[in-house]
Order: sequence, then C-alpha cells, then structure tokens
Amino acid sequence: MRYFVRGGGHCALMIMMWAALPCAAQATKTNEQSVQTQPSNSSPQEQPPSQPLSQESLQKLANKIRHELVMLPYYDVYDNLYFRIQGRTVTLLGETPNASTKSTAGNVVKHIEGVDKVINNIEVLPPSPADERIRRATYRAIYSYGPLFKYSHAPVPPIHIIVKNGKVTLEGVVDSESDKQMAGMQANQVPGTFQITNNLAVSGPSSGEKKKKNN
Repeated sequence: MRYFVRGGGHCALMIMMWAALPCAAQATKTNEQSVQTQPSNSSPQEQPPSQPLSQESLQKLANKIRHELVMLPYYDVYDNLYFRIQGRTVTLLGETPNASTKSTAGNVVKHIEGVDKVINNIEVLPPSPADERIRRATYRAIYSYGPLFKYSHAPVPPIHIIVKNGKVTLEGVVDSESDKQMAGMQANQVPGTFQITNNLAVSGPSSGEKKKKNN
C-alpha cells in the first residue's frame, strides 16, 4: 500500500492506495539509511517479534505518519513525499530539494508509536541554480494563471513541482482533467525545461463524464 502526502486543495491531506499493490508492499530501494528503534535495555536478539497490525491499526498508523510529514517545517510545494508500510517498517519515498526535510522526516517517523523501523529512501535533489529558477518560474506560470489561481490559496498548494536536471514533474491532485491539462501546458512554457511529466490525479469526474451523466 502506497500512501501519498499532499497539502492543499479541499483537504490538507490525501491518501492514494494502489489496489494493485499488496497491503504489505515490499520496499523497492534498500541502499539508503535505515533507522531501527530498539529499547535501550535489550539487544536485537532479545527483542520479541512485532505483532502484525490490524487493518484499523494500519490506517491509524498511516494517518499519524501522514500528519507528521505534512507538518514538517520546510515541507512545501517543491516536495513530493510518500511512504509504504510493511508490517511495522515504514519506507519513506519521494523527492525534496532540502536535505533537512529528508533527515527530519526520518527522525519524526521513527518516534511514532507502532513504528519499529524506518527506511529513508527520500531522494535529495541535487543543488542547481538552473533547477531553482525553473521551480520558481513553473510556480508562477501555474499559480498565476487565471483558471488555476484558485489552487494558490492553500497553505501548501496541491500541485507539487519537482525539478531535477531541467526535467519537471507535476504531482498532486486537481479538480478536473482540464485543470490537469492546463497545468501541464503552463509548465511546458517555462524556458529551460527539457521534459514535462504530468502525474497530476483528478479528484472528480472529467467534464466529459459529467456531460454523459447529464444526458
């Protein structure tokens, strides 16, 4: 199960659960730092095995993790964070241009009750003045555009902008397919971009679907 952390829109947070993935999805990366919490008075050999979580407990744990991540001090529109839960192991994934966001995320999640181990696979994007310029320009292109200006009012706007080596990826949720397409077109007009990947999800039916329902 993959949980996405989003800010903005009509709700501060959103979960996207991929039905194709099993509830205990295996982590795809293992070369990053792992943090395991253990009682100070016992060794790993002495620690009893963790009991599997019920579906209700799993949902509560996901809510706690999501809350902690969205409350990170520097979490903003240029971050894309999500996580997987396997048993009591949490794998943090996504991208951020801020190294402190990665380290802080790992630290806060490992202290959540019910989490035994954290695998921090959040990618810290390489520092680049060109990428930083593209981030700011893409933000202005999207959120100052009339039909998309409504999304700019959220504390963390819902269209997240990830830039790496001149390649722009849009993540998050919008209200309609037309909003998704407009965001992609606006990002595509930013000078210096090499590629636009539009991964925005649509929270409601498209205008075409609405017309069919009305007929």
